[in-house]
Amino acid sequence: MLLTETAEDIRTMKIRGAGRIARAAAEALREYAGTIEVSDLAAFRTEMQEAAEQLIATRPTAVSLPNAVHAVMSGLSGADSLPEARSALRERADTFIRSSLHAVEEIAAIGARHISDGDVLMTHCNSEAALACILEADRQGKEIEVYATEVRPRNQGLVTIRTLNDAGIRTNYILDSAVRYFMNEVDLVIVGADAITVNGAVVNKIGTAQIALAAHEARTNLIVAAETYKFAPRTILGELIEIEERSGSEVLPDTLARALSHVRVRNPAFDVTPAEYVDLIVTEKGAIPPGLAYSIIKEYLGWSIGEFHKGLVMNSENHE
Repeated sequence: MLLTETAEDIRTMKIRGAGRIARAAAEALREYAGTIEVSDLAAFRTEMQEAAEQLIATRPTAVSLPNAVHAVMSGLSGADSLPEARSALRERADTFIRSSLHAVEEIAAIGARHISDGDVLMTHCNSEAALACILEADRQGKEIEVYATEVRPRNQGLVTIRTLNDAGIRTNYILDSAVRYFMNEVDLVIVGADAITVNGAVVNKIGTAQIALAAHEARTNLIVAAETYKFAPRTILGELIEIEERSGSEVLPDTLARALSHVRVRNPAFDVTPAEYVDLIVTEKGAIPPGLAYSIIKEYLGWSIGEFHKGLVMNSENHE
């Protein structure tokens, strides 16, 4: 079943990147809505709720996941019959997937305006949106050079440098720990985001905060490329974003870890970059300073205050 496979692929990072995760979840819900065998609307709501919760539980940090699920599941709010509910969910899923893909295109166009001919860029991890800005600047004929980090321990940087290489962009592949060494050669840092809080802080792949600190100290501008569905609505209420900590086996082989009985491997997947280290956030709705993050949550994500308090927004009988 696509739902179970998608949940496992998200959990094990076979599907990675906040945008890809969000679209995969929407597609899984779409397929599930069309294939589950239930006899009435109440049973359908229950099954879809359980499916949504299964998907959301896979990656606690990337808010693109609950935002995507919310966008799809909100189709249940006005449904009065089982066929109507199935149709509404499929339509919401298709709409989200289309808008997500379009968002990356819009971000690329806006972000490329902030990249000048001759710029040396630095990027971290494998952000679809950040890479789109770089690729668009290259497509426009701007001469650019990129420093791309390895992104330990999962080495997502390898995916990034393959993409840049295929585009013919001159690229330097560097150790995560070499960021400060090369920062004075960089004109602009551009990264993605897994989540953005109401105060403009950015949750992204581990190491981003250190890069942002190095950029700030070197007076190098840092911009974040992120779709609006990566903004975290529940942070309006002061809720903190859970930082996922993954298995130590990603860092040390189990056989070696067992031999080091006094060693505990810590492997957080993300860190938090303070808003004051971010110069600009580029979204499909425009480029904003971090201080305007609240406006994105309020204007574009469609969560009500009542829904914030309830947690997931899949309780469709209580939509506002």
